[in-house]
Order: sequence, then C-alpha cells, then structure tokens
Amino acid sequence: MNNLLPLPVLLPLLGAGLALALNRRPRAQRVVASTALVGVTTVAALLVWLTDARGPVVLWVGSWPQPLGIALVADRLSALMLLVSSVVTLSVLLFSMGAPEAERRRETPISIFYPTFLVLSAGVSNAFLAGDLFNLFVGFEMLLFASYVLLTLGGTGERVRAGSTYVLVSLLSSTLFLVAIAAVYAATGTVNLAQLSLRFAELPHDVALVLQLLLLTVFSIKAAVFPMSAWLPDSYPTAPAPVTAVFAGLLTKVGVYAIIRTQSLLFPDSHLSRLLMWAALVTMVVGILGAIAQTEVKRLLSFTLVSHIGYMVFGVALASTAGYAGAIFYTAHHITIQTTLFLVLGLVEVRAGSTSLTRLGGLAALSPVLGVLFFVPAMNLAGIPPFSGFIGKVGLLDAGVQHGGFLAYLLVGGGVVTSLLTLYAMAKVWNRAFWRPLQTEADELETVGVETVAQVAQQPAGRAPAASATEAASGDLEEEPGTTLQQEEGSEDLPTGRRMPWPMVATTTVLVLLGVGLTVVAGPLYGYSTRAAADLFGGAAYVQAVLPGGNR
Repeated sequence: MNNLLPLPVLLPLLGAGLALALNRRPRAQRVVASTALVGVTTVAALLVWLTDARGPVVLWVGSWPQPLGIALVADRLSALMLLVSSVVTLSVLLFSMGAPEAERRRETPISIFYPTFLVLSAGVSNAFLAGDLFNLFVGFEMLLFASYVLLTLGGTGERVRAGSTYVLVSLLSSTLFLVAIAAVYAATGTVNLAQLSLRFAELPHDVALVLQLLLLTVFSIKAAVFPMSAWLPDSYPTAPAPVTAVFAGLLTKVGVYAIIRTQSLLFPDSHLSRLLMWAALVTMVVGILGAIAQTEVKRLLSFTLVSHIGYMVFGVALASTAGYAGAIFYTAHHITIQTTLFLVLGLVEVRAGSTSLTRLGGLAALSPVLGVLFFVPAMNLAGIPPFSGFIGKVGLLDAGVQHGGFLAYLLVGGGVVTSLLTLYAMAKVWNRAFWRPLQTEADELETVGVETVAQVAQQPAGRAPAASATEAASGDLEEEPGTTLQQEEGSEDLPTGRRMPWPMVATTTVLVLLGVGLTVVAGPLYGYSTRAAADLFGGAAYVQAVLPGGNR
C-alpha cells in the first residue's frame, strides 16, 4: 500500500503535462484535470483510513538505501491535510468550470489555468508528504511558481502589482528557507526529518535555538503570521475568484502544517513557546481589527484569514496534545470554510457585479439562495454553535485553560474577543450587502438634493450657493486637485444582474454542506485529530516507521 504515496504528486503532474498538450481542446483539458484530482482525492481517503488503522506509511523513492534517498511519509496529520486539500482543490476546479465561457476565457484562460492549477495541487501534496526538509522546499516551490502564474491571470495592472509583492515576499522566504536547510545540514549532516528529530537533541542549545528560529521565521512568512502577514491582504483579493478561493484555503495552511510538523517533531521541548503565544495573540487581534475596518469584502475575508491563523498557532504554542488536537481540527475546518466563503464571493461578483460594500445591497431579496450560501459558512467562521468553528475554538480555549498561566489565559481571552469581532465583521457584511436595500442612483440624487438645500439654507446672505445636485451628478463640476470621479479599474466591465450559473451554485452548495457535515462528524473528526496529535509528541511512531533500524 505504500506505493499509493507518490500518486497525489504524480497524478496532477501527469495531468498537467497532458492538459498542456491538449491546449486546443478545452473540454478534454477539463476531463483530464478533474480526473486527476478525483484520483488524488480517492488516494487521500485511502491514506486516511490506512494511517489510522496501521500507522504511518513510508516510501523511499527510487529504492535508495535508507536514509540517503527521498522519503515520502503519510501519518494521520499529513493524510488528513491531504484529504481536505484535495477535496477543496477539486471543488474549486469544478467551480471554475461552471463559469460563463466569456468570463472563463478572460479570468482563467484554459490553456494556462488547468495545467498550472494541477501543478499547484501537486506542490501542495508533495509538501504534505515530504519526509525531509529539502523535499518540503521543493513542494513549496512547486506551489509557489504555480501561484505566481495564477495570481496574475488576466494581466490587469492591479493583479500585476499584487503579484509583484507576492513574488518578492515568496522569493525572500524561499531564499531564507535554503539558508535554513544549509545551516541544518551543516549542523546535523542530514535533512531527513526523522533523523533530525534524533540529532537535534544532541546539538548545543544555542545552535538548536538558532536553527529553530530560522525555520519558524520561514514558515511564519508562508503562513502569514503577524508581523509577516502584510503581503496577504494586498495579494489575494485581486486574483480571479477560483484562484483566491484555493489560495485562501490552502497556501497559508501548508505553512501552518510545516510549523506543526517541525515544532512537534524537531523541537518537542521548545523554548519558543512564549514567543509563539505572543505571535498567536497579536495575529488574532491585529488581523480581525484590520477586517472590521474594510469595506471591500475580499479584503475583509483576507484579514479574517490572517486573524484565524492565530488560532492554529495558539494550539501549536501550547505544545500539548490538547493544543495540537485543536490546531489540527481547526486547520481542517478553516480550509473548508474559508474556501467556501471566497467561492460565495465569486457568486456575488457574478450576481451583483462587485464585492464592495458601498456598491452592494439587497442581495438576500435578490437571491435568497445566495444569502443562505453566505450566511451558513459566515456563522461557521464566527464560531456560532453548533458549527464546527465553535467546536474547534472551544477545543483550543479548553487546551489553553488546561495549560494554565497568565499568557495562556490572555490567549483564551484574545480568542474569545477575536471570535466576537469575527461575528461583528460577518454581521456587517450581511447587513450591508444582503439585508439593507440597495441604494439606487435616484436615492443618491435625492439624498444629495436634500443635503444641498440644507447647505443653501445655512449660508449667510450674499454668499454664492453651493453647486446644485444636478450639476454634481451630471459631472459638470471640475474635479478638485487630488480627487477623481473615475470608476475603479475594470469596473465598467463588471457584470450586473446576471443569473448565477448552476454549476457554480451547485459546487458552492456542496462545499457549504461539507462545512455543515464537519459539524455532524465533529466527534469522530476531533477524535482523529487527538490521535494525530498524540502521534506528534516525541515522534516515536514517525521515526520508527521511517527508520525501522534506528539509524541515527
């Protein structure tokens, strides 16, 4: 059964090559891409069952002698992350296929999109299955190179600017990762994770601490942990809806996975727990304060993404079985819910032509289905009982109380405040975009007219009256320096009042139901997460599976 391990990486790569060869046959490309991801999802489900029943599964690629070769390793943690990510990736792919033909050609050019999307999937899978630091680096680079292309699809100025920021940050983190790998190899003579778990214990304390800081910094940049998160809200919202959804759901979680893996396996007696606690607290609070200040819903959700990364770091910082179990459960929950919300925003763009709260209104009356599709995952993200978001947060808060200490209690309080502010942010979007009536141009003119009359009545005698509402609305006034009356870039092309394609609605509905399903199976899933967390401590099962002879 260990021969299953390369398939989550090989199937998307083979599919990408075939899809590129079929660039003039879009229907064939769709079949190839969806078939590859269905295969990955099936293999991931088998690995979840296999690792839970029999323990970690290991394959030494190319049958090189241990521990010189490349090891692919699946344990409970990596198998769960692989399954959730493959389900989400397949859903996003089906969502993109349902877009109208004209929009699909503009936003996700077929000859480029499908091969690149499959390479992204292969990179994510490789990162989750990597058994050594260098192969983990390769996985990151695969998904990052694919993300560079996906982020700039369409070639608008806004996307190129955002892509430039993303590329610079990614190159910096990748360079730092290479430096960290070189330092680790120089200090230990290996990059195999199982061997490193044995050799780090023999290093001088100062050396081990420097290496831990290097790796933690690299993965914190990739996971968007504050203060290394400023790049995310400016990069993700500019991409097409399917790309934004898969980025929000997966890319930062690969960084979170790397933090969980290295902190638990390589640094089980971490001396940086207090630093991680402070980072988790500040990430939660700063992220959600940024979210409630936004009027553009994509940016708002991007800030909530940063904020909720703090919950996952919270669990890691506690360095306990309960903390890791909460972090694992919450990561699986958040991948699903965050992706769903960004897909819902893709439907909002189709239906209303914008995701700005200043240009939205009455969506619940215009499309009740769209209202339900937003409301359910929004409440799940906010942690309203009995949804899985509530269960994950309660698990983390309980782990914090069990840990004890001033900083842990402060984190518990910060988690509660962040959850309440998330509810406020979601209620703000619901009220302004879905509940309140849409303010029409006539309403705006009437409001301007009333304000103008009031201004004239208050002016001293002999003073020239202010410009009329008609003049202001017709654009006869000259613009003041530093102001502009132009629309946002590309807003003249925004579709307004279109019907939502049923494949896009159906895919989003399935993901919403999947989020609800996480609540239904929360007990078994939390039990699985607890068993995965128990495996992480000391890494005995992981090390024994990779190095059965005890080779140090």
